[in-house]
Amino acid sequence: MSRPSTPDPSVVSEPGGRRGRDTWTAALTRWVEGLVPKGQWLPDRQPVYVASWIYVFGVACLASLVVIIVSGLVLTLGGVTWWHSSTVGHFVNSVHLWSVELFFATMVIHLWGKFFMASWRGNRGLTWATGALAFFGSLGTAFTGYLIQTNFDSQWISTQAKDGLNAAGIGAYFNVMNLGQMVLWHVSLLPLVVGGIVVVHVVLVRRRGVAPPIGALDPTTSLPVPEPEATLGAPGHEASRSEPDSVRTVGSSQGPGA
Repeated sequence: MSRPSTPDPSVVSEPGGRRGRDTWTAALTRWVEGLVPKGQWLPDRQPVYVASWIYVFGVACLASLVVIIVSGLVLTLGGVTWWHSSTVGHFVNSVHLWSVELFFATMVIHLWGKFFMASWRGNRGLTWATGALAFFGSLGTAFTGYLIQTNFDSQWISTQAKDGLNAAGIGAYFNVMNLGQMVLWHVSLLPLVVGGIVVVHVVLVRRRGVAPPIGALDPTTSLPVPEPEATLGAPGHEASRSEPDSVRTVGSSQGPGA
């Protein structure tokens, strides 16, 4: 009696096999690899103009956002009134407040810096749009944060905002006098929206590269710096950069930019 045939392992495990290419995991892998050019997720070299301090505020904004998220998660464990009765809660609430202040300060500087730099150049229009959307979404998140302070300040803000929202016809759907609703908007709905937009924004920055200053010159040739656009191929294929090596350098050795 003949032995039963066994499947050829090369058909299943070989990366180039047809069955391997048809799996959803392989398709997802190709899609993720095609999002950003190879080597640009965490690059160790950046263009020389990134050494300017104007490029620091985007990273500072992201760092502030991380502190906001961590301190906000700690506050949710204690509840909306925890910081009134606990010194630890008061400290965490203060960290949350001042990280928000730093977040908006760095975001505004970053936003205006990129505006006067015309950072939508080089097919970066979507990068600019997502950054602006993140700013407006953050305003709504900060507004709901003021509403859930559970003090006289939040009461005054909610009563004043109520009339304006009712006049706009949305007071029935966005009731600023409803503490529970505002808590859910602040800790779940709006952070998910803002966080998603920020992730898309960062991916686009890594995909297209940072925008060069208007009229930036290559110090080695005294010629205008070419746009560091990514030449993206099909998902799963290696992408290349059109930026010459002469305008790239190690960011950590040239200045604060990254």
